[in-house]
Amino acid sequence: MNSTRAEGIALVEGIAKGLAADCSVEVAVCPPALYLDAIVAAAGDSPIGVGAQNIYFEASGAFTGEISAAMLKDIGCQYVILGHSERRHVFGESSSLINKKVHAALAAGLVPIVCVGELLEERETGKTADVVAEQFYGSLAGVSAEQMESIVLAYEPVWAIGTGKVATPEQAEAVHADLRKVIEARYNSAVAEKVRIQYGGSVKPDNAAELLSQPNIDGALVGGAALKADSFLGIIAGA
Repeated sequence: MNSTRAEGIALVEGIAKGLAADCSVEVAVCPPALYLDAIVAAAGDSPIGVGAQNIYFEASGAFTGEISAAMLKDIGCQYVILGHSERRHVFGESSSLINKKVHAALAAGLVPIVCVGELLEERETGKTADVVAEQFYGSLAGVSAEQMESIVLAYEPVWAIGTGKVATPEQAEAVHADLRKVIEARYNSAVAEKVRIQYGGSVKPDNAAELLSQPNIDGALVGGAALKADSFLGIIAGA
């Protein structure tokens, strides 16, 4: 919940200006819903994709204050973040609710970016793998192999979000590798290889390259460091 309309437009214009013409990295921004239309327009013909931070699972109807996947598609969005740790832990969203949103996003032709991750106490008690697997199975129940290939996963250790604490590249890679094994067990190795797994949690220009060079870390879900164009461009350069 950051930025004004003008700041959001300036940010996207700054990112677009700084992107190399032959940029091989897929780049997207997910602003507050109020500014999505303006940000889609600002992104224009640049390679920057646009997504939302959340949706409701119903297509339309008496759900005051909510936004549907079809509405996002209508204004030109390509992505939607689902199950972000703040949605899970601040707003109490369950994996079963997130699962309904995943199916709604897929039905509308959006790419879901589905987040999983553990609390500090869960890591300290050795439950990381179990928590991440449980969130994966719950959030992605009923998703076909073909659908799974188009979904982006994001591992975000809740204890590393906005705290300045970063999972070491080795810690992050271990969870990503475990998550890929879970995908393989649920589907097969071909699907597991195709699914992109992003890391989210205090990613910055100075640690992006090391994190993203890990074999199973395919991208970054960036928070505060994406609010300034030069900072975000530094992460893209690291990628």
